[in-house]
Amino acid sequence: MYTLSKETWNTKTMVKISVLGVISFILMFFELPLPWLAPPFMKIDISDLPSLIGSFAIGPMAGVIIQFLKNILNLLIDGTTTGGVGEFANFVVGSAFAYTAGFVYYKKKTFGRAVVGLFLGTIVMTIVITLANYFVMFPLYAKLMGQDIQVFVDMGTKINKNITDLRSMMLIAVIPFNLLKGIMVTALTLLIYKRVSPILHK
Repeated sequence: MYTLSKETWNTKTMVKISVLGVISFILMFFELPLPWLAPPFMKIDISDLPSLIGSFAIGPMAGVIIQFLKNILNLLIDGTTTGGVGEFANFVVGSAFAYTAGFVYYKKKTFGRAVVGLFLGTIVMTIVITLANYFVMFPLYAKLMGQDIQVFVDMGTKINKNITDLRSMMLIAVIPFNLLKGIMVTALTLLIYKRVSPILHK
């Protein structure tokens, strides 16, 4: 398991991680619905990008800390409708993505390992978020809103008639949605990392 050593954990590193955390929080507000793929309450964003960059440049644990800062800021500034459960789930999912990608890349920093790390990170993220949505988030949202979970399923049915229950919602909407998100963030990371890494390594 990778940690930040005392030599690595200095004021400059803390500032870099903090700045990336704030950028990640800001990116959360730029959301894009995918009405052809998923219900309107599912929106895609690129707020995982700074944690991936931090994970590559500083180490896997830096990516986890950036995810933590992002969600704490979101909880404190934007509030919560789930008692913090949604933010915790977002933290776990984003951390799984960033840590997996960074763990693979940080051992040997090559383009090939970056691609493999991001690919595995996307897979891990998709598995974690699918399980979280199926067992925790969708049932929780339904309970908090005083609605039957079928209401959410019906939103998916309007997009794809093959969505008939929560399981099919996961298979047809949630999994493709998060794979697409992972691919998009992966592409952006590969495009810009080498351009910003010299700044983070100064």
